[in-house]
Amino acid sequence: MDPILINIPEQIETPRLMLRIPRIGDGAEINLAVVESAAELAPWMPWAVPTPDVANTETWVRKAAAGFISREALNWKLLLKDDCQYAGVIGFPRLNWTVPRFEIGYWLRTRMSGHGYMTEAVQAITSMAFDQLNARRVEIRMDDRNTRSRQVAERAGFLLEGILRNESRCANGQLRDMRVYARTKSDDSPSA
Repeated sequence: MDPILINIPEQIETPRLMLRIPRIGDGAEINLAVVESAAELAPWMPWAVPTPDVANTETWVRKAAAGFISREALNWKLLLKDDCQYAGVIGFPRLNWTVPRFEIGYWLRTRMSGHGYMTEAVQAITSMAFDQLNARRVEIRMDDRNTRSRQVAERAGFLLEGILRNESRCANGQLRDMRVYARTKSDDSPSA
């Protein structure tokens, strides 16, 4: 089936979060969180160096909305359910519909970290990928030194498959090693 015909939820709810696709005009709100969290994002997210301005972030929002419609990338905004505070972004920035395989990417506003929100969001979109998108594999990759991201993957039940040495470069040009965590459909089946 052509991925454009696959129904994918534009909104996902968890006990504490609402995940919804980015909409035109969300750039200012997201950028405020990026600016607040710039020091924590910079070592891990090449797009955060230099810190994007509102126009850059709004451009990302519009491309994310278009990517969701075309099924080339799937991103959701994280909002706290109780007061609609913006918390971060999660999505599948890299996917392969022929497997189907999805790679999760995420970042959380600094002041929202330490409460389990990202683990909750990772579990929600992983379940959705297996249950609704027929995923065979869901991955999370991160810089080997990013212990907070590593902890999210492990708490969400992902298994370390390996460390890719000198896999890419940081924003400062330094080579970095990349950890690869994954869950597969067989991991989630009752017979596994």
